[in-house]
Amino acid sequence: MSMITASAWVPRGAAAAFPTKYDVDETELARISKLAKLQLADAEDDLDDARNGRIINPQDNDSSEEGDEDRDVPMTLPQKDADDDLKEYDLDNYDTDSAPNRGETMAMFGNAPSLAYHQSNADDPYITMQENEEEDEEREDLQILASDNMVIAAKVEDEVAHLEIYVYEDEVDNLYVHHDIMLPAIPLCVEWLDLPVAKNTADVNSKGNFVAVGTFDPDIELWDLDTVDSMYPNAVLGQGGEEAKPEAGEEKKKKKRRKKSKKANDDYHVDAVLSLAANRQHRNLLASSSADKTVKLWDLTTQKCAKSYSRHTDKVCAVAWHPKEATVLLSGSYDRTVVAADLRATDPKAPRWGVESDVEIVAWDPHDPNYFYVTTESGVMHYHDLRSAPASPETSKPVWRLQAHGESISSFDINPAIPGFLATGSTDKEAKLWNVQPTGPSMVVSRNLGVGKVFTTRFAPDSEVAFRLAVGGSKGNIQIWDTSTNAAVRNAFAHRVGPANGEVKERLVGVEEDSSDSEDEGGVEPGAEGGEGEAGWESMEDD
Repeated sequence: MSMITASAWVPRGAAAAFPTKYDVDETELARISKLAKLQLADAEDDLDDARNGRIINPQDNDSSEEGDEDRDVPMTLPQKDADDDLKEYDLDNYDTDSAPNRGETMAMFGNAPSLAYHQSNADDPYITMQENEEEDEEREDLQILASDNMVIAAKVEDEVAHLEIYVYEDEVDNLYVHHDIMLPAIPLCVEWLDLPVAKNTADVNSKGNFVAVGTFDPDIELWDLDTVDSMYPNAVLGQGGEEAKPEAGEEKKKKKRRKKSKKANDDYHVDAVLSLAANRQHRNLLASSSADKTVKLWDLTTQKCAKSYSRHTDKVCAVAWHPKEATVLLSGSYDRTVVAADLRATDPKAPRWGVESDVEIVAWDPHDPNYFYVTTESGVMHYHDLRSAPASPETSKPVWRLQAHGESISSFDINPAIPGFLATGSTDKEAKLWNVQPTGPSMVVSRNLGVGKVFTTRFAPDSEVAFRLAVGGSKGNIQIWDTSTNAAVRNAFAHRVGPANGEVKERLVGVEEDSSDSEDEGGVEPGAEGGEGEAGWESMEDD
């Protein structure tokens, strides 16, 4: 099994030109020791149980706390026989270094008295590649140019969850994996941050290159994208981060670890994190929504939950900050409602809109923030006016409503540079581009890009690559589609696309992968035989 569940772009110039290798110094060792302390304590408990002659089922920890002794399985070991078998190897003195006899050397080749030894590798004539040359070569391999974009993809491959950090070189149509980050659980959402989290800096305007990751675990992990081969996140938002702090007592930690409640609270999530939204005006604020039915506001400077909100009656799957009003947050839920709330208000009542099925995605229109979009599980796209709040969710009247897909609209994005240019992706394996005009929306083109069920569609954030769309899905591969090379898009947005010299060939850039690694889910691959039109794609001109 391999799939890409979420993605995000990093703007040009935000990444360090030369990312650094992960360095474990004393400070870092102390930090990761705190993060790993809970796991180590669990391992010690399991070891104690084994020594006491019991095997405990890890899934029954909660039951064992309540005195359910029936779940303990007695374990008998032929200890005496095992000791007799191992006695001849004298393992108790295995690490003891015996002193050499007179005349023996401590060298590996003790019978080679003329073996030369050089204080520095530079003095050794047999070493042709010096250390600095190796470091320079490795440093060059990691280099990110000012014209490069990073693309973050949350991926699950053979039951292993990780982030793949790609570098996209638009000028040469190249996409490659720069490095990856291992994750503890299946990732569900990612959000790029420009704040240097957990960095000792006094400059409030300092920039960073971080990513926040929400998974099936209730904790939110924050990773530095400019550090390669990191072992642990730079910070953790949630119960895991709180328990790893040094001020908490050992007894208190143990109790929390043993009694992880599923009851929602004001301090941290207790279920999967489904959506993340960074506040671009107040960079230290991060909003998150969860399957525990709450929305939480995090202060990234203190790494604590500043406020918790319970305005929905079911899982909250989407959140989005207003592009102008920095305190207004939009949230959508499986309770089939969307709420636009000013987080400064103490009144729990807030404008609420209703839709026909479970909400998938909510997004403000960046070109006219008085409006917002909602996509649903039934494949419908809604366009609402914030100023026309209904008296009740049942009386909601969108500006327009469109059956965009036959199945769930699992991904949606608005082009930040080109007004009215939308992208949707669905579990029907189609990625569609739309042109929204005052008279309403119209489909420009529909594509099966060979990624399987489409779980993420994201436009590039920079004006130089405004027409590039990252698409990923259930086959575990990601494609960068230059939509400006599509004839229908060029006709629909001719005022934004430069004139072409000669015939324009459609561009689709991906990473070369072994076909055996991905699951064959059908559909028409770009360039495959048996499709309709050029390269097996179906195109639809704007009416």
